[in-house]
Amino acid sequence: MELALPVRVHCRESLDHEWTEMSRLVDVTPFGARLRLKRPTEIGRLLLLTLPMPRQLRCFDHIEDQYRVWSLVRNIRLLDPRAEKGALVEIGVAFVGKRPPRSFETDPARRYEIAESNTEVGLWAVKEESGDSLAETPNKPRETRHNIPIEVLIEAFTQDGSLSETEKTVTENISKHGAAVFTTLNLSPGRFVKISSEQYQTSVLGVIRTRSLGANGIARLHMEFVGSEWPL
Repeated sequence: MELALPVRVHCRESLDHEWTEMSRLVDVTPFGARLRLKRPTEIGRLLLLTLPMPRQLRCFDHIEDQYRVWSLVRNIRLLDPRAEKGALVEIGVAFVGKRPPRSFETDPARRYEIAESNTEVGLWAVKEESGDSLAETPNKPRETRHNIPIEVLIEAFTQDGSLSETEKTVTENISKHGAAVFTTLNLSPGRFVKISSEQYQTSVLGVIRTRSLGANGIARLHMEFVGSEWPL
């Protein structure tokens, strides 16, 4: 159903960073919805949606004014913010229940996927993701990283959706789907960033997977690109 209902979206990107954004649905079913956000996210993340859902479409909390349902990001489409009133992504989510899995409390950056069976109320059940990234599948070897020093600009998204904590740095290695960059930024795993390069005339979104300290004492951010590839 095409219902442009107002929706409050709450996301915990990492243990020390979370944000809330107001948006509107594009369409909705009893088991999922589509909406647009001014901040990035990724497939497999859990978001808490709060909305005035019609009671006939609810699977629980039929007498509450607001329907609070945990939702799993299942697909994502990058948008042009200049043409879409600031919207950065359009996402499709599956409704998964009234409470998140226990593992989410200690690791909000954890990714999940749909389990084979549904829950008792007909919502989607989730399980922890297998850990295979786009570059690492059971039938595909780990993607080769190229040791190319590319000058890039790293910009982290703040709680209000703006970009700050910027740093000009270089990559230690890079592939179509991810990179490691030298850094002085203290960004925890799960945080989203924008990576830009004047040399390649490109900008992509990325998510921090790990932050490590090299033998030379210089920190690295290891990131995976979200929604697009680096044009190597």
